[in-house]
Amino acid sequence: MAKHSKRMKAALEKVDVLKEYNLLDAVSLAKETAKVKFNESVDIAVLLGVDSRKADQNIRGSVMLPRGTGKKFRVLVFAKGEKEVEAKEAGAEYVGGEDLLKKIQDGWLEFDRVVATPDMMGLVGRVAKILGPRGMMPNPKTGTVTFGVKEAIEEIQAGKVDFRVDKAGTIHAPVGRVSFSSEDLAENFNALMAEIVRLKPSSSKGRYVKSISLSSTMGIGIKVAFSVN
Repeated sequence: MAKHSKRMKAALEKVDVLKEYNLLDAVSLAKETAKVKFNESVDIAVLLGVDSRKADQNIRGSVMLPRGTGKKFRVLVFAKGEKEVEAKEAGAEYVGGEDLLKKIQDGWLEFDRVVATPDMMGLVGRVAKILGPRGMMPNPKTGTVTFGVKEAIEEIQAGKVDFRVDKAGTIHAPVGRVSFSSEDLAENFNALMAEIVRLKPSSSKGRYVKSISLSSTMGIGIKVAFSVN
């Protein structure tokens, strides 16, 4: 039987892992049980009643969190010419083409989000197997394949979150930091869930949102009560 750390034991004394908490109680518990010294992310895991192997049920999208993410992202942009200049002026950490491609192929991944202009996607496709599994592959559905690179970068830094369902039918996404108020975390949670519910495919049968778990980066999972009208 696995042994729990003192921090995890203390969290388990406060959280009933079988209970579904209302949203404000859940985010308050996530904040209360976050005891490490850094400002942890608060994340949700949403189990959906979909078959991600089917194209029309492979849920993917993005949403602007009204209270932001509390994080400054290192944005990499594949662009050339005037769009390369635009990306640099908008605050992208890295901008380029073949040079960046080579670095990524060699194992460099010191960035958080990737944006590409449409004319660069043939190049970016060569590292799809590296970026895709990490959720960083540019995609028109999330607004990261665009000639509007300035707007894309600004949206990312303002709190735009991309999400996609994994093979197990689960969406993992951040809703803020433990330093946020419970109310702000709840507002971000509701914005994200509203978009996930909006994307429900007509071919999905039975219960769409099966379960939701909320936790800080190093914290314990807290079940959240949620129903789809």
